[in-house]
Amino acid sequence: MKIEHPWRNLLQRKYRPHMTMAVMIPFFQQLTGINVIMFYAPVLFNTIGFGSNASLMSAVITGVVNVVATMVSIYGVDKWGRRFLFLEGGFQMLICQAVVAACIGAKFGINGNPGELPKWYAIVVVLFICIYVAGFAWSWGPLGWLVPSEIFPLEIRSAAQSINVSVNMLFTFIVAQIFLTMLCHLKFGLFLFFAFFVVLMSIFVYYFLPETKGIPIEEMGQVWKTHWFWARYVADEDYPIGGGYEMTKGGQGPKNV
Repeated sequence: MKIEHPWRNLLQRKYRPHMTMAVMIPFFQQLTGINVIMFYAPVLFNTIGFGSNASLMSAVITGVVNVVATMVSIYGVDKWGRRFLFLEGGFQMLICQAVVAACIGAKFGINGNPGELPKWYAIVVVLFICIYVAGFAWSWGPLGWLVPSEIFPLEIRSAAQSINVSVNMLFTFIVAQIFLTMLCHLKFGLFLFFAFFVVLMSIFVYYFLPETKGIPIEEMGQVWKTHWFWARYVADEDYPIGGGYEMTKGGQGPKNV
């Protein structure tokens, strides 16, 4: 089976939900702030007031938490569903970002000079950053790649996945470039900035992302047809009920067989 014109196919009205997910999921994934925290963990911890050795050790700890928590997603993604992990992870990251912002704000103040951090204070900050990393690692981390792969049909998969990866890399680069400047100017407000986007992405998932657990890719069309919002973009003839599907000539869409 030859797929032709995937980019042209992606512009069809019935693929509006897929296009939206291809852009918004990787966009929100990067606006959690996870990559910059992982990239700059030693710098971040040193800025907060840790010693250099403690900063490096804290960065190693968050890396280990990231790996272990990803294993939870492997177990839970088909047990609890994608939406549950997305929303639970978002809530967990929101709480942790608010707590870290409060801790750093209380110590930094407006002038950004933390002085000497008590040991217990440093442990609390590291603990909540680790919980934040865990929340991402079993939700938006793996699911940001899994869900797009489950919703793109063959005739648009190459184009849609290209957009998905490109948006992810673009915002990884942008956020990484501006992170240190934002940290210097916003201080504890940086975590509130990311928390704001966590709220937005959780609202987006709650209202616009259907559950894909246990749904074969060839049946996703029926999911879009019954969704409260996306149904307006999908006509009955786009995904007829019953039978299998085959590509029409030129990859212009599926037809019932």
